[in-house]
Amino acid sequence: MYRIMSADEAISLIRDGDCICVNSFVGIENPVELHEALERRYEQTHSPKHLTIVSSAGFGVWDENRAAEGYIRAGAVDRLICGHFGAMPSTKKIILENRFEAYNLPLGCISHAIRAQAGGIPGALSKVGLNLFVDPRREGPGINQISTDSSFVKLVMVDNEEFLYYKLPPVTVALIKGTAADRKGNISFDDMYMSGDALSICQATKSNNGIVIVQVDKIVDEPTRPRNTIIPGCLVDAIVVCEPEPRDEALTALTGSFEINYEQWGEWTEKLEALSSGNKQRSLAAHIIGKRAARELRKEDIVNIGIGIPETISHYARENGILDHITLTVESGGIGGFPASGKVFGAMIGAASVYDMANQFDLYNHGGLDICFMGALEVDRYGNVNAHRGPGAYAGIGGFANITAKTPTVVFCLTFNTKGLKVSREDDVITIEENGTIPKFVQTVSSISFSARNAIENGQKVLYVTERCVFILTARGLKLLEVFPGVDVQKDILDLLPFDIEP
Repeated sequence: MYRIMSADEAISLIRDGDCICVNSFVGIENPVELHEALERRYEQTHSPKHLTIVSSAGFGVWDENRAAEGYIRAGAVDRLICGHFGAMPSTKKIILENRFEAYNLPLGCISHAIRAQAGGIPGALSKVGLNLFVDPRREGPGINQISTDSSFVKLVMVDNEEFLYYKLPPVTVALIKGTAADRKGNISFDDMYMSGDALSICQATKSNNGIVIVQVDKIVDEPTRPRNTIIPGCLVDAIVVCEPEPRDEALTALTGSFEINYEQWGEWTEKLEALSSGNKQRSLAAHIIGKRAARELRKEDIVNIGIGIPETISHYARENGILDHITLTVESGGIGGFPASGKVFGAMIGAASVYDMANQFDLYNHGGLDICFMGALEVDRYGNVNAHRGPGAYAGIGGFANITAKTPTVVFCLTFNTKGLKVSREDDVITIEENGTIPKFVQTVSSISFSARNAIENGQKVLYVTERCVFILTARGLKLLEVFPGVDVQKDILDLLPFDIEP
């Protein structure tokens, strides 16, 4: 039977050595007050210690002084297993200092492994990750030098086919954020951007005789409608009521609290961008890429658009008149709206449906998308892509590996080089005024996020759209497909590549 507690009382239930699973998505819907209560306890007692924390999509809030960052820095955590670390600025840094073990697994594979554990199955099989960095025949999932545990990802054969077997430690504590608890302890998520893996996390925790702690905004007298309950009260041990952070109208719009028609998506996107102090003006190069990439969209396509340069595609999809003829999706579970970006990435404007994250990755893993648009840090001569690890920096793979694994058409959107690139355009004639000092096309990528070999075997169409040209993947590697007006093929492309390409 659940009890209503303070955050400090609820956190006192956590023991040394527990495996905590956090339901959040990059920077949204994190139970911040529970993390900060854990930090207070650790500062006072140096307990709980030797913690393992699992999160499909990461659990930061883009602030190194909030949420879990403090107690992670202080030494409470021995292991992190996450799909993405982007919203955790200080944690990303100290991972590379070998302060604790840290493992990066594809977001969808963590989500499915949690769901498997909820059903009493130790792990989950997947084709996603084969021949990528996470494959134990390559690097494996460990991020730093001390992360050598080989139990999380194993290569197995089933009916003479290769699979990766993803296995997580038994989850013993769930930290969840919901909207409201009714008098029976049932948890609804009405004012949340997403529900993520909440139900699976709770079921997995209870299957391991663990503790479920849920932070909510309020207690309501009337029972919620049964179909609106995400977590039934019988799975909840502690409910912590915390005053919600204020949200203005634009952020409230992302909860689905009121209807937003297609015609209003642009207006609400502008309102959200105005709220984001980190919002960057997209470069001309990014707009050239987005305009060309958007031409790959077809009516009735089911689509995923990544963050960064790919976000410009939506502008040109609207300009082309095709935006209202396609279905956009986001990894957190949203379908049929317009994905938000920046600090609220994972939320959607005008979503038609928001369901469990594991279900979204069912769609992605089996090729249920028609097309996806992704960024890239490096591309090599064979068409392999590194999108998750740069020099001295590590964001994590996130949902990238799942999204690109079987999608029939994959479009990578990247500048030809970076840091100092200057481009001009007049009447659609492009001039490369100055090249950047960091190449994006390299002899060998430093880590593989996307396997060209897999793509060829799967029969996928793969394009690499830059501000000066488009490459297509063939069995022999990259082939130059298009050169934009004004671009000198030899000087602006061939002379800058460290490898020969198919003519």
